[in-house]
Amino acid sequence: MNRPPRFALESPPDAEGVAWVTGGELHHMRDVMRLQPGARVALLDAAGVEYQGALAKYERARAAVRIDSRAAPRAAARIVLAATIIKGPRMDFVVEKAAELGAAELWPLVTARGLVRAPGAERLARWRRLASAAAKQSLAPQPMTVHAPIEFEDLIRAVPADTLAIICSAGARPLGDILSDVKPRAVLLACGPEGDFEPAELDAATESGFVAAGLGANRLRSETAALAAVSIAAERMNRGA
Repeated sequence: MNRPPRFALESPPDAEGVAWVTGGELHHMRDVMRLQPGARVALLDAAGVEYQGALAKYERARAAVRIDSRAAPRAAARIVLAATIIKGPRMDFVVEKAAELGAAELWPLVTARGLVRAPGAERLARWRRLASAAAKQSLAPQPMTVHAPIEFEDLIRAVPADTLAIICSAGARPLGDILSDVKPRAVLLACGPEGDFEPAELDAATESGFVAAGLGANRLRSETAALAAVSIAAERMNRGA
């Protein structure tokens, strides 16, 4: 059975069971896909709730969808990726693929050896658009939240409660083994720049409770390491979910 096309929803349906699609999602629905009234669609809100219904009508700046079913978010492990900001389209690739792999949050990370410290509001907005589109296309259980950039020293003090904090470091115990032993339901993965974190950053993280984890014997580029970490975590943590 074919699934209906999926769109992001900014606000939940109103009291009458009508959801309103606006902005870029309206453009994609009306002008790109050319959906007509009566077409079945799925809508995903920021909390991961998926609604299904029929397109009722277009107005000048919005589309009305009559909702007839609602599905709560699928149970899944919570993966937070704190990835050092890298230059150009390589960071776009990290954002898009992390969302496809099921990361719940992305913290763009400013580190001592990182080459980008202030990506700017326009680039941050682009990352958020990429994350939303990737979640829709991959049928991820929820959209990935892209936060404002954070300094490394602030990150290690901001680990959410009940979350296993991991710092990826060459030569450390394999990430998959650690996750299989601990079996966390939420994990934060800190991934560094080319050349790894500074020794002082590694020391500060471990003193704050982070566990060092390795990603294999090969030397990985920043984007490869970040996505390998998310992939390993998603596979190990969602077994049997």
